[in-house]
Order: sequence, then C-alpha cells, then structure tokens
Amino acid sequence: MCSLVQLLSMIIDIATWLLIANVLLSWLTAFGVLNMRHRIVYQIASSIYSATEPMVGPVRRLLPPMGGLDFSPIVVFLLLGFLKSLLWEYGGPSFCMG
Repeated sequence: MCSLVQLLSMIIDIATWLLIANVLLSWLTAFGVLNMRHRIVYQIASSIYSATEPMVGPVRRLLPPMGGLDFSPIVVFLLLGFLKSLLWEYGGPSFCMG
C-alpha cells in the first residue's frame, strides 16, 4: 500500500509540474517570447497541452475565462494539492509504518 501511495503522490507531482509548465508556456507565447511556429517549441507545447488539457478542460467548461484570464489552472492546482494532502493523510506515513 505504501508504494501505491508513493506512486500516486509522484503522479500528482508530475501533473502539478506539467500544469506549471503549461501556464508558463502560455505566458511566454502570449508575450511573444516563444515562437509557436518553431517546430520544436510547437511539439513541446502541444505535448504539454495535450497532457494537461484532460485536467484543465472540464474546469474550464465550468469556469470560463473572466476578463481574459483563465483561472482553471489555479483551480486544478488547488485540487491537486488537496488530493495529495488527502492521500498522505489517509494513506501516508502513519499507515505505512505498520
């Protein structure tokens, strides 16, 4: 059970970092720092987008962008943190110790 908790925690961490990378890529693209017409940049951005869209898309449908700002990554980030804290509270170190 401990290794399952650690695996799920690692998956949540990876999802969190992908979400942060998605937000940074969108900002860098919006400010013209990154050129999406460059093939490598486009491949990396589309890979990160396709990995994070299943998490962000449903929240974006419930909470559309307001004033040009998309708050769905913030909501998903908070939900991932909450999920990780629940995971460690109910299946974490105290459960693993015996």
